[in-house]
Amino acid sequence: MTRVRLSVAERRAELLAATVEQIEVRGVAAVRIADVAAVLGVSNALVLYHFATKDELVAAAFAHAAESDLAQLHKVLGRRTSATRRLRAAVRWYAPTGPAKGWRLWIEGWASALREPALRSVTRDLDRRWKAALAEVIGEGVAAGEFRCPDPDEAALRLTAFLDGLAVQMTAYPGAVSRARTRSWADEALARELGLSLADFGR
Repeated sequence: MTRVRLSVAERRAELLAATVEQIEVRGVAAVRIADVAAVLGVSNALVLYHFATKDELVAAAFAHAAESDLAQLHKVLGRRTSATRRLRAAVRWYAPTGPAKGWRLWIEGWASALREPALRSVTRDLDRRWKAALAEVIGEGVAAGEFRCPDPDEAALRLTAFLDGLAVQMTAYPGAVSRARTRSWADEALARELGLSLADFGR
């Protein structure tokens, strides 16, 4: 079967998507250039033409996944509704019960980033941009008088740290925390940061 000739950008995107899938299945340490090539039916040489090393490929794959998630986050936070509703939607999307990123992928990334400077740079940038996006909308809500929050940056840090921790629990120890309890805890954490009650989310 003849393969369709792809542009450089299309080929890179295909390689990155396949790498993300292989990392989720095999883990960062075990995934090989050959695994990515095999799943797409291409040669190792073609993969190495676009990405000189495995470390470069893995870092680019995480950046690719991050950009996709950040685009969705900004879409959720950019809705035409109150800051409170946007924040709740974003937290529910980001939480390990929501449709956000594959948490196994990001836990793999955090672990590998301890040893790989290129990957550490990617994950640190993702973390900074997530927090900045949440802090911006928290600031908008404060300015609009929807709620009180003395430090939006610290609130965003606490929220994401809490949700990341829940994600580790649910991914590493399936069944340790129920999905219903996780959603409830996420709502409670957001309400606490905004000085609201859970009833305020229904307004």
